[in-house]
Amino acid sequence: MSVPPEAPSEVVELRVHGVAGARADHILNCPTVRQVAGDSAGGFYRPYCRDDDSRRSDGVTLEAYRWGDLPSGTAMRTVSLVFLLPFMLCNAAIWMRPVTPGSGAGVRAMCRLLGLGLTALYSLSVVGVALDLIAWKCLASPRCLAGRAWLSWLGGRPPGLRLAVCALVPVTAIALVWFLASRPGRSYVMFQTASSVDAVPRPRLAAVGQWDSGPMLGRLRAIHVAAAFATMDVSLLAARGAAGGASRSTAVLAIAAGCLLVACSALLCAHPVIDRPAPGQRSDRVIRTLPAVSCGLTLLVFGHVLLSPEPWARTTGLPGYGPCVASVLITQTSLLIVLGLAAVWRRRAHKGRHAPLRGLGAPVIASVAVGLAVAFSADLVYRVADLLDRGASAAERMATGPPLIYTWAIFGFLLAVVAALVVAGLMSLTSRRKRSRAAAAIVARDFPCAPSAAAHRLRQVRRAIARAQFTERLEPLVVAYAVLFGLGMTTSVFGLLRLSPGEAISRYTTIPAELVDFMIELGSFLTAAILVGLAVGGIFAYRTAEFRRFVGVIWDLGMFWPRAAHPFAPPCYAERAVPELTRRISYLVKSGNHVLLAGHSQGSVLLATTVLQLPAEIARRVALLTYGSPLRRLYAHLFPAYVNEAVLQEVAQRVEWRWVNLWSDTDQIGSWIFSPHRNGEPPAASGPAGAVDRRLLDPADVLVPADDTVPPPIYGHWLKESDGQFTAAARELAQRLREETAEVGGERGRQERPGGPWIRVAGTEQSST
Repeated sequence: MSVPPEAPSEVVELRVHGVAGARADHILNCPTVRQVAGDSAGGFYRPYCRDDDSRRSDGVTLEAYRWGDLPSGTAMRTVSLVFLLPFMLCNAAIWMRPVTPGSGAGVRAMCRLLGLGLTALYSLSVVGVALDLIAWKCLASPRCLAGRAWLSWLGGRPPGLRLAVCALVPVTAIALVWFLASRPGRSYVMFQTASSVDAVPRPRLAAVGQWDSGPMLGRLRAIHVAAAFATMDVSLLAARGAAGGASRSTAVLAIAAGCLLVACSALLCAHPVIDRPAPGQRSDRVIRTLPAVSCGLTLLVFGHVLLSPEPWARTTGLPGYGPCVASVLITQTSLLIVLGLAAVWRRRAHKGRHAPLRGLGAPVIASVAVGLAVAFSADLVYRVADLLDRGASAAERMATGPPLIYTWAIFGFLLAVVAALVVAGLMSLTSRRKRSRAAAAIVARDFPCAPSAAAHRLRQVRRAIARAQFTERLEPLVVAYAVLFGLGMTTSVFGLLRLSPGEAISRYTTIPAELVDFMIELGSFLTAAILVGLAVGGIFAYRTAEFRRFVGVIWDLGMFWPRAAHPFAPPCYAERAVPELTRRISYLVKSGNHVLLAGHSQGSVLLATTVLQLPAEIARRVALLTYGSPLRRLYAHLFPAYVNEAVLQEVAQRVEWRWVNLWSDTDQIGSWIFSPHRNGEPPAASGPAGAVDRRLLDPADVLVPADDTVPPPIYGHWLKESDGQFTAAARELAQRLREETAEVGGERGRQERPGGPWIRVAGTEQSST
């Protein structure tokens, strides 16, 4: 496609909002808007005018792309994201591999195995509630059955019948996530380009939204569903074998379930099989049979447990359940250690100065994901046990309470959280003086002649800058939490020794057991409070835009990346947003317009990804304006293999360096891209890269203007599109678009004229022949 040089030079300013979403009328700063493309989840809007002319006085047509409902949607779906948070973090970890060559395959394998462990933990937690607490303990206790008519009908039945009936609960739970994972979050097929369906994903930002993840998701989903059923089968067979029924049929079924788990693990490490974009191969047919095989094996296990004639031994807990949970926790811990050692080795092999999380994001975020999954699973079992044990004595609680391995897990999680909070407090205190001095120096340079009447406002600006600088201190804090949780999770193994935390600690220290038991109860309620808080926060985030700003950072960052590690993670909204933006920009350019892309926060990441996918003839009529952009501050640190200096340079080259990035010292999320220089200072980057970043004076002044009653606001991360600094940058880029593209178009047109080359003389054109 070639755009004729005589095409009209109108400019469309396409604005894309950032984290937590925004209404179209707020983005466009217009009370009435109309939708011109898209739907309610992701749509394009323009100011509504009776004369059907949405252009501003400078000839720029405003347009907004609203994608805020893609990662959240309904309130119920937003709340469900809370319970999928460990899966989402594990999926984000697979994209955090180091930039060094040869590290991708190992990180992908370990992240996918960690994701499989999360699925096993999910299955075992439901097994712990349904089979251990209810079928094995409560249904065998007259005290527990008292007043519970919904359980008493199974009381006194044979253990095999109780286990087979209650096993329908984990089967239903697995079927639920199977059903939810099979339903796409949005219909993205219509947004895939014809050339991208068979394209192999490239190891950079352009991979997002450029390839069809449906076949890969189908393979991951089949493997995880099969592993979930196999995990439940192993727990049932372990109970049958450990309770005095170790027959030949039990051994055969156990070997079959173990082989199924080994096959699932091996397939996850076979990246050419999992990552291949083309469906319909022989391996896909084998993988698609795994859920059916696991379901058939589960039916055989149910029949064996129900009809096996061997007697069941009397034990205080479901036999073999504790070792099953411990094996998963030990495997997860070992994988985290290997992943961390590999990341440290790759980091040391790559010379240069590193940010704390550069190259370490995968093991750190994976540790957070596993920690939350263990805490949620342990607290689910612990809270249900506490509900069933109401009115029980201490001796009865020991017999019918939760497995000790979960008690140790809650204790370890509490220690990790408390230690992380202590570390955060110490870091805040120790860095306060340094941050305050740096903030005071910045304010002194920005407002050297501020009168004494502005002292209070100056203190507010200094505090805002000091708070924004604490973002860099969060990275070592997350690393510290990951290490502390890894140490805390290893304490779960003590549960196999049948030692309670209170008993073990009081035996070797002077800390009373009652205090330890109180801490465990506190840790359980703390975990439950976190879950309830996130769920309530999800509801308020959906209903309240102001609160959604803070919660939306987690969702928008985690759901930006395709599901390459765990199929039960929330769907990737970029798989629709990026192709949709690409199509809309191409349409506007083909219609004879220039396009000025203005992206705030996460919207700047979407636009940078989109620019990498624009054809060259489209990109040469596009300019880019970013503000509050996390490309350098967050993405380059967390995802160095996909967002780095080379990728950012390529984005700028695609738009021929028509890129302006606005940043300020009060921003907690966004920052500079190429050069952190301030106004009046020489840029740190050479060439055109030095002209991209422009530092904003925030606030514009510390005194009350003559036409106002309060001083200018401190925007921080939330710069408004109506601000004069934003509009000035937008007008400059729009003018550059008109002038540079007109000049290029004129030169191309002169070269195509007959009669030889043309030269310009005093503003006129003459033939050199």
